[in-house]
Amino acid sequence: MSTITKKEEPRITNAKQNKKIYTAIWRWHFYAGVIFAPLILFLAITGGVYLFKSQIEDYMYHDLYYVQQEGERLTPTEQVNGVKMNYPNAEITSMTPSSGVEKTAVVGMMDRGKEISVYVNPYNGDIVGTINEGDRFMAYVKDLHNGVLWGGTIGNRLVELAACWVIILVISGCYLWWPRNRKSIFGSLVPRIRAFKGKRLFWRDLHAVTAVWLSIFIVVQVLSGLMWSDVWGGMAHKAVEATGTGGPAGDQPWESYAFPTSTIPTKEVADVPWAAENILVPASTSNGTVPISIENVIETVEDKQVHPGYQIVFPQSEEGVYTVFLDTADVFPNRPGPWTQQTLHIDQYSGEALVNYTWDDYGSLGKAMSLGIAFHQGEYGLLSQIFMLLLMIGIILVVISGLMMWWKRRPTGKLGAPSLPKDFKMLKGLAILIIALGIFFPLAGLSLIFIWIVDRFIIQRIPKVKQWIG
Repeated sequence: MSTITKKEEPRITNAKQNKKIYTAIWRWHFYAGVIFAPLILFLAITGGVYLFKSQIEDYMYHDLYYVQQEGERLTPTEQVNGVKMNYPNAEITSMTPSSGVEKTAVVGMMDRGKEISVYVNPYNGDIVGTINEGDRFMAYVKDLHNGVLWGGTIGNRLVELAACWVIILVISGCYLWWPRNRKSIFGSLVPRIRAFKGKRLFWRDLHAVTAVWLSIFIVVQVLSGLMWSDVWGGMAHKAVEATGTGGPAGDQPWESYAFPTSTIPTKEVADVPWAAENILVPASTSNGTVPISIENVIETVEDKQVHPGYQIVFPQSEEGVYTVFLDTADVFPNRPGPWTQQTLHIDQYSGEALVNYTWDDYGSLGKAMSLGIAFHQGEYGLLSQIFMLLLMIGIILVVISGLMMWWKRRPTGKLGAPSLPKDFKMLKGLAILIIALGIFFPLAGLSLIFIWIVDRFIIQRIPKVKQWIG
């Protein structure tokens, strides 16, 4: 008997340690879930609405977007000049040529500090109407989604923090879900709906099983969304530049030396695709010549085979360039794939393409991130939009079922957090994973330190608070 006891002692010790680790991870999973649940729900709802931006705006602004075909079109210069005559004090900044026989052309301008889009009938030059870009319904939805509208920079950071924690919640949730001694698929891969309807176990299965099935898609969705964030997105840009996996400065390596360049990234002059944001804007060289016409620019664009739907951003100085870009997210209907993205910088005097940045110039990370962003916004057609909507509904279901599970197990008058195990010692591997996640997601790392300090030195040392939390 004594021999058997000695053999079983390590197993018992390991089982106790594993249980402590499980409880500790559950406690952190609980904290993050309760704290960020409202914001995650909010992001899923606003994101689900924004998925259908093109269809919603096409319906809302249909009278501005479409006209009747009437013979020959006016030249782009004539169309722009018509806008100048009607708005003599405005600064013309861009033009999007008509991309279909029934589509209007769009002339962008700055008028008294406001970014205005003027919709022009390309056949007779009539102004169909205008939109203040800041007043678009979907602009409000976007700024709600990214936190800028309700919190400014702080709101944007909170959104980024919540997104980082979603990934940590997925990782910790998969650990908690792992079927250690369960052989049946029910409760692991299939929720036990009928037998436990209305009970806490039903909400547990709905929460865990749904999250596991969606976990990979949630991670891809969140990581692609983080591309737009200031902290993590800025790190991603630097990583792409440092590794050279984003793409070269132009379509030939020597271009960075052949033409004078500024220190201004392209994102400062145009809302170009993500992978082209940090291309340095080259400078035009006059050599005593006059600027080319918009028609000359379009000739260069067509020579470079840019897909219709592109926007031309006008030079703002004597050394400025025409920046032409195709962002496939702005093309509707008949949206092309993200691999048709293209950005050009054209000398305003010679008409030469100083930079022609195409999909072939994107590095491996640049392509992966661009595909991820297209996935994030449902840009692969209606089916991808529906899939992403179902993913948003799945996330909402996971959050609500998690809250219901907590509410049903919550003791009366207490928060009901899982108790911190006594004499808990962090395993080296787990500590390394936590540190790695904290470094990879800096905002989450800072919040981890903050929560750990609060939990260790405040909650654990104030009996009433400790008793209320659990």
